[in-house]
Amino acid sequence: MRQRRFGTTDLNASEIAFGTWALGSDWWGTTDDPDRLIGRALDLGVTFFDTGDAYGQGANEEIVGRALARVDRDSIQISTKFGYVLDSQRSQQSEGERPQDFSPRHARAALEASLRRLGTDHVDLYQLHNPRMDAIERDDVFAELESLRDEGSLRHYGVALGPAIGWRDEGLRALETRRVAGLQTVYNLLEQEPGREFIEAAERAGAGVMARVPTSSGLLEDKYTPDTTFGSSDHRRHRPREWLTEGLKKVERLRFLVIPGERTMAQAALRFILAQPTMACVIPTVTSMAELEEFAGAADAPELTPEELDRVGELYASGFGLEPAVS
Repeated sequence: MRQRRFGTTDLNASEIAFGTWALGSDWWGTTDDPDRLIGRALDLGVTFFDTGDAYGQGANEEIVGRALARVDRDSIQISTKFGYVLDSQRSQQSEGERPQDFSPRHARAALEASLRRLGTDHVDLYQLHNPRMDAIERDDVFAELESLRDEGSLRHYGVALGPAIGWRDEGLRALETRRVAGLQTVYNLLEQEPGREFIEAAERAGAGVMARVPTSSGLLEDKYTPDTTFGSSDHRRHRPREWLTEGLKKVERLRFLVIPGERTMAQAALRFILAQPTMACVIPTVTSMAELEEFAGAADAPELTPEELDRVGELYASGFGLEPAVS
């Protein structure tokens, strides 16, 4: 497992990271035992673990903290997020967007609470969680983040964009006007904008990019068919059916990336992301041991050739050769 640097900072991460959102939640369906998953990830060389205080209203951070308690803290990187107002009623799955608070007071209090749940004295990356433009433009919250860094409670700060793909203006403004070490965004073979702009802007800013949803919510894992259905709590159940049917057609156009016995579709998806400049790490959401083994195995899978990357670019530019859907 290779380590990559976040731009020109001193923050490093395993190129395949562990997105922990699904642990302790059924928002992605059922999951395997978190302790076993995180333990195996460490064995496979994964060192970067991404969580957030809004996931299960703190439950996820507690799970991650317990699983990492026995590990040398200096050998791993923990990333978490803040910005949502948590209430006293804990939920095991997302309930849509909650009210946000990006005041300096909330940033400090949220970090103190996250550190308690994680059982650590600092986080390596502290991210504004789905900030709107007004949050990016708040000088006071970024001044507070600088103070927290000086105090040693965090090493670096950044922004995690969402909840859906997009947020171009917010991401570019953060990279251009704030001293962010990292920017987390949706980016994959099927969804490359505005990620490509972020990659270019991050290179200019000396920051790193983290790609979430790298397999396009499972489309690029070769486990869906046109007849696939999702459980009542699985967030993919709420997507339009065209997301599945049209997405699978695009995946078939990318079949040339698979090398039997050497590179699966999911591994090709991760290697595509890691071929991009300034990409610090890819953060798949892990739900099972099989997924973890396959994702981590991308570290040893053949890199995409220049010819393959060119072909991907041509397909993406052409809309994968599919006729526009009739409305």
